[in-house]
This record gives sequence, C-alpha cells and structure tokens, in this order.
Amino acid sequence: MRHNKKFNHLGRKKAHRDAMLSNQCISLILHKRITTTLAKAKALRMFAEPLITRAKKDDMQNRRLVFSYLQNKEAVKELFDVVAEKVGERPGGYTRILKTGHRLGDNAEMCFIELVDFNENMLEGKSEKKAAKKTRRSRSKKAAATEEAPAAEEKAE
Repeated sequence: MRHNKKFNHLGRKKAHRDAMLSNQCISLILHKRITTTLAKAKALRMFAEPLITRAKKDDMQNRRLVFSYLQNKEAVKELFDVVAEKVGERPGGYTRILKTGHRLGDNAEMCFIELVDFNENMLEGKSEKKAAKKTRRSRSKKAAATEEAPAAEEKAE
C-alpha cells in the first residue's frame, strides 16, 4: 500500500532528483520563468516554495539553510534581496504553472513555471479586470433593447 507516499520520484534516484530540483530552482530564481515538463514543475513547486518562505525572514540561519539546498551564492542573493522583497506580504503560492501543450518527441505535457509577482503581463491584466464593469449574463438582447428604447424617448422629449 502507498499510504503517505505523495512524492513523485521522477524516475530518478534521490541524489539525482535532488540535484535536478536544485538546478531547476536556481534557474527559476535567476530567470523568473522556466519551461519544463508538468511532473517536474509540480515537484519543483514543492521544492521551491518552502525556500521562498524561508527567504521572507532574512537572517543568517535561513540563508545557510537555503544555501545548503541550492549551493549557489548568486541564486541565494537574488532570492533574499529581490524575490523576498516582492513576495513579502504574500502568504503562499509563489509559483504559477501554465500548461503549454505536448512535446513533439515523446508527447510529454510541457508547461511554464514562473514566479507569480514577476509576470508583468499577468499583473497588468489583473488590474484591468478589476476596473472593467461587469454585466449580467442572463439579460437577453430583446430585454436590453426594450430598456434602451424608453431611455431614448426620454432624451428626445
């Protein structure tokens, strides 16, 4: 039985899997968006989000702990300086996975994984959505036309 075995092993031994996730996490921190398979992106999300949470409190212990996972000074510096500053008030959910289709060679499901607060296009679209006026969907064209007609007659008078 598989009770409490939720981790995806990705067809690799532990050392290989840890090295791969560490390298992907470094790339995600430095580039803010990477392309990978869906399974690796879900595993990377489980690996990266606790590190980002650690980076919100900048002290020596957290820096050492994150460095023990990443083994890259530039990525740790970027994480604690730039990324933690942007996600300081966010309670979680620092990454977003966007599916992009299937890979030609082996039909693997591909996706982007990105840091949420660094996608400028999504942030602009979100502010425009809130500003847009919402309309009722249940209104038929006929009902809308009869409501506009009396308004037009009032203007004519």
